[in-house]
Amino acid sequence: MIEELIERVVHYAQDVIDGRITACKKHRQACGRFIQDIERSQVDGYPFEFDVDELYRFYRWSRMFKHTKGILAGQAIELTDFQLFLIGNIFCWKRKESGLRRFRKAYIQLARKNAKSQLLALISSYECFISPEQSEVYIAGWGREQSSIVYNEILSQIHAAELLKGKFSDSYGRIRHTKSGSIIQPLSKEARKTGDGKNPSLAVIDEYHVHETSEIYDVLISGMVARANPLIVIITTAGFNLDVPCFTEYQYVSSILEPDSPIENDEYFVMICELDKDDDIKDEQNWIKANPIVATYEEGMDFLRGELQAALDVPEKMRNFLTKNMNLWVDQKDNGYMPMSEWRACAVTEKIDLDVRECYIGVDLSKKIDLTSIGGVIPLGDGRFYVWSHSFIPEDTLAIKRKTDKVPYDLWAKQGWLTVTPGAVVDYRFIHTHIKKLEQDNLWTIKEVCYDPYNATHFAQEMESDGYTMVEIRQGVRTLSEPTKFLRELVLSRKLIHDDNPVLTWSVGNAVVRQDHNENIMLDKDKSTDRIDPIAALINAMVRAMLDEDTTSVYEDRGIILL
Repeated sequence: MIEELIERVVHYAQDVIDGRITACKKHRQACGRFIQDIERSQVDGYPFEFDVDELYRFYRWSRMFKHTKGILAGQAIELTDFQLFLIGNIFCWKRKESGLRRFRKAYIQLARKNAKSQLLALISSYECFISPEQSEVYIAGWGREQSSIVYNEILSQIHAAELLKGKFSDSYGRIRHTKSGSIIQPLSKEARKTGDGKNPSLAVIDEYHVHETSEIYDVLISGMVARANPLIVIITTAGFNLDVPCFTEYQYVSSILEPDSPIENDEYFVMICELDKDDDIKDEQNWIKANPIVATYEEGMDFLRGELQAALDVPEKMRNFLTKNMNLWVDQKDNGYMPMSEWRACAVTEKIDLDVRECYIGVDLSKKIDLTSIGGVIPLGDGRFYVWSHSFIPEDTLAIKRKTDKVPYDLWAKQGWLTVTPGAVVDYRFIHTHIKKLEQDNLWTIKEVCYDPYNATHFAQEMESDGYTMVEIRQGVRTLSEPTKFLRELVLSRKLIHDDNPVLTWSVGNAVVRQDHNENIMLDKDKSTDRIDPIAALINAMVRAMLDEDTTSVYEDRGIILL
């Protein structure tokens, strides 16, 4: 049996490397690292060896428990080859000199529903009940509810195990192994203040992508100093906030796997299962890359098909599909308007031929003390649209807005994306003058100026008296839903072109949407915590510009995202 288990682990790794099992680049790199280490372990002087007996012990331990959820509920747990590979790496690599574990850290990133909680529960109970020392095992989510998910899975498993009856107690929010005194306890973010007295032998950081800071991680790591054989396991799906510590960790561990990277860490095990950069999310053969368990049985595939269809039908759900089901880091807020990777892919730096074109200009006057923006939409006649933006800010408020908004307004002004107007408020005559200069300096003509009527009566009258066709854009979901969706469809189908304006890009990233019961959407200025004036101006222009083109080709491409 022992020989069969190690053969399963080695064959699994080799099948991934050789392409017999579809896997992403980082998964293949992890398997390549394992095979290379197996070969090195046969050479004198290599400090690590693979303990096959430990693999057998864990396998026997896992067989004591039953599935608690899903189609296998009630059946004995039989580790998949993928799970066996993870366990073999984390627990079985030992230091030849001391017999202690090689890996002190493990980072595992999987899509949801791939039995993460089940595996963490097995790891936690194994450490608590089998360890020769008095162990302290802590399950650390950012909130107590998240921490309790794995803890409750542990309880369900051990309460149903006949051989463990009478060998543990469960009280006061912790599990205690009677014989050794080892404990398992869930923590939450309060541990960052109260966790200094803890001495973890095993720390599980669950769904690290929702942790706003690394404080819990830091407290648990510092408490492990006195342990001879400590282990911290980070397990997570990808997220949508690239400013959290998990994304920094993801970048670091990715470099550990990269063969050409100068970064090496023999004490850190890494497994990342995600779609590769250019994979089509609609190609079902790619799904196993992020779902090494879910995508191996028909019910799992049906689940993923349903999630994809929901995301294609309602684009607001696409962010969750990409992060939770395809395990991709997506730079987009909750209810965020735009996948920022898709927006950035539409940027061009070369000059676009705009001769003899007509431009629709949108205006968002906002408050005179804040950012005020105009945006242009130019139909190119082939289903594509070129867009541009320019903003204005009062000189007297520039310094304070730079601090409160935490963006380089002064740099953007030097680069020409932003005009600083004298005084404490934006004088709308500067906008009028800027629009006139645009028409003089370009070979395209201004067909219409589309404006939000709020506080814009005098501005509109002045523009109209100067010969411009002014179109009032009512700010409601009935008017703005279609152009808001249409602009996003252009981006997703790569039929929108922009000049990589950092002010506009910043505002697109800030924008969130609200949706009514009929799935109409519009930008939500109340919930968009940072400025969205440039993208709001652009959508005002798109209300009219989208009528200039046949939109059929755009909507035929709806939802097709190549990553």
